[in-house]
Amino acid sequence: MTTMSKHPWKTAWCRAFQAVMKIGNYFLNFRTPERLEGPGCVRLLPEKIVATGVKRVLLVTDPRLLQIGLPGPLMQAMNEAGLEYTVFSDLQPNPTDENVEAGFRLFREKKCEAIVAFGGGSPIDCAKGIAAKNAHPNKTVAQLQGVIRVHKRVAPIWAVPTTAGTGSETTVAAVLTQASTHHKASINDPVIMPRFAVLDPELTVGLSPFITATTGLDALCHAVESYLNWTYCTSLEKDLARKAVRLVYDNLLRAWENGKDLEARQNMQLAAFFAGRSFTRGCVGYVHAVGHTLGGLYGVPHGLAMSVILPHVLRQYGPAAEKRLAELADVCEMGGETAHEKARRFIAWTEEMKRKMNLPVGLHSILEEDIPQIIRWADAEANPLYPVPEIWGEEEFRALIDTLSRPEPA
Repeated sequence: MTTMSKHPWKTAWCRAFQAVMKIGNYFLNFRTPERLEGPGCVRLLPEKIVATGVKRVLLVTDPRLLQIGLPGPLMQAMNEAGLEYTVFSDLQPNPTDENVEAGFRLFREKKCEAIVAFGGGSPIDCAKGIAAKNAHPNKTVAQLQGVIRVHKRVAPIWAVPTTAGTGSETTVAAVLTQASTHHKASINDPVIMPRFAVLDPELTVGLSPFITATTGLDALCHAVESYLNWTYCTSLEKDLARKAVRLVYDNLLRAWENGKDLEARQNMQLAAFFAGRSFTRGCVGYVHAVGHTLGGLYGVPHGLAMSVILPHVLRQYGPAAEKRLAELADVCEMGGETAHEKARRFIAWTEEMKRKMNLPVGLHSILEEDIPQIIRWADAEANPLYPVPEIWGEEEFRALIDTLSRPEPA
């Protein structure tokens, strides 16, 4: 559902662009990665890699994960399978173009043939960036950011997520920050989608309640934004978004309350996978467009930004989003008579989840002098690509930022 736009010319341009993109999407390879599921299944990955003929891989992971030894079982299984690996862990929580360049140099130096990404969205996105850079060694990361700019076969990527949120193991996007400007943008191309995803709930058992909460709500955000967009989605993406929302509804609080609940952990990994595959075609929206700017400028963790911003954007959409939000409320059996009432219940649920998991209502690190830049970057990311329920201009973005910056209620 759409409402009368305050920006008719901008809306007309964006909707025309999106109509062309919808047709173009049918010519792209939106496959779904194969996946391994179940406790301990990460140990089976090396044999599968060796079976493809690959002998040397670059293992991209987080330095903190190395420190606590989480990749240990995978590395042991690699040794047992005779798979040579080189570890690259020189990356930041919001990976940069410089991280990608360093990983690419190591990939070439060690004559690696493929990449194993082990960790949350940061290692997986960095691994995708390395693969893209390897395919175009003479281009900068900035030149590869945008839509369909790799367009060339890349080294195969196997993804092992250790959080349940980003869905990067099944997306065509690699979100990377320019170290010199702090501008956060994506490489978007189906060729960088991992070939294989390993969903081992044992790898997420040690996540803190805070990371469990923010990554889980990140998965919810992916599913909700994709479902609201609708334009690009086929019946597959719509169905996956609905499944992801229901899985989050049933399992996120369980995983937050008891990190050792393997069933809840496995279901949250599935939620992240389904939501990631849904927004791979459906795209995200203004939650991500604004959130990416805050991650780039202030280092706000991606999951935290998504968690905080989501209900504010849903509420600001108003009637334009009510029909789809009502459908998601029905998926979760929230009750209500009208679409307006159901949509309000769905938004209230997202806010209730935040309260129960001790997450903030707003983000108060935003500086007044940065707001024009935040708006420019968010607008450039979202419009005309994202088929959001309504098209925003500067005043709507500023209204959202003002809402995020308000003092928290006593």
